[in-house]
Amino acid sequence: MPLRASKPSASAIPVPPQDRWKRFFDSDMLHAFVRSPLVMLAALIAFILVALAFLAPWLAPHDPYDLKSLNLMDSENPPSWVKGGDPRFWLGTDDQGRDIFSTILYGMRSSVLISMSAVGLALLMGVSLGLIAGYRGGWVDTVIMRIADIQLTFPSILTALLVDGIAQAVLKGSQLGNSHYLILVVAIGLSYWVQYARTVRGVAMVERNKEYVQAARLIGLSSRKIMFSHVLPNVLSPVLVLATINLALAIITEATLSFLGVGLPSSEPSLGTMIQIGNKFLLSGSWWMVAFPGATLALLVLAVNLVGDWLRDKLDPRLR
Repeated sequence: MPLRASKPSASAIPVPPQDRWKRFFDSDMLHAFVRSPLVMLAALIAFILVALAFLAPWLAPHDPYDLKSLNLMDSENPPSWVKGGDPRFWLGTDDQGRDIFSTILYGMRSSVLISMSAVGLALLMGVSLGLIAGYRGGWVDTVIMRIADIQLTFPSILTALLVDGIAQAVLKGSQLGNSHYLILVVAIGLSYWVQYARTVRGVAMVERNKEYVQAARLIGLSSRKIMFSHVLPNVLSPVLVLATINLALAIITEATLSFLGVGLPSSEPSLGTMIQIGNKFLLSGSWWMVAFPGATLALLVLAVNLVGDWLRDKLDPRLR
């Protein structure tokens, strides 16, 4: 009598791509997002600003980094709709004759790239150290958490200033070169890793005693495999929320460092550098040099913060 083939289990059947999209469109998160007009507007504004930043080389009418194209006779021109304005420069020009609109696009790109890289560095450090501390426990946990506690006694901006100052003191003059971006990424990233480490550590300490982790140990999986393949997926929700909120904080931190004169040089301005330069000419009546970069920075940070707060409300079970 021929044997009948056993039916495959439901878990073994691959989910078609159309079913995955159906699940996405039927998810509670998407419905909650669609029912929040303010969050949708904030997400749209953040997307548009970031897209404009990354498309700056193609969208900007002028290249503020091309020193050959600059003319000091065009410096401090008001916006085009103000009396005395030049139609070539929609939002006016700065003290070096650079188009404010073009400089904002390039400066926003620098700010976003530095902030995203810094958040990525902080996330990598914090998640890795938090997993190790929470899963290993013992003296490893003690050492990592005491280092985190010590860093928490310093404000984030002070930590960033300290790292930035040490790096610029070590790499003096010509050795500094194009390291301004890397210095800012490291300085901001080192000032935010603690939040990820403490959050991930708390979740890892709970997960390490659960049955699926004990089963993974019994079948001989390594600790690294268990931490990053089994425990890590359970901490992604709070990490995603922290990353979104910290992105806005990183943008502000970069702008603060640049405003204080320890960020990017004036030849490669960010939003903070533009505000710092425009602040010097504010009393002379050149309000547009600081108003438009400041408004762009505020709008970008506000939009990212609103999206981050919404994610926290939806993904944090303690707030439900």
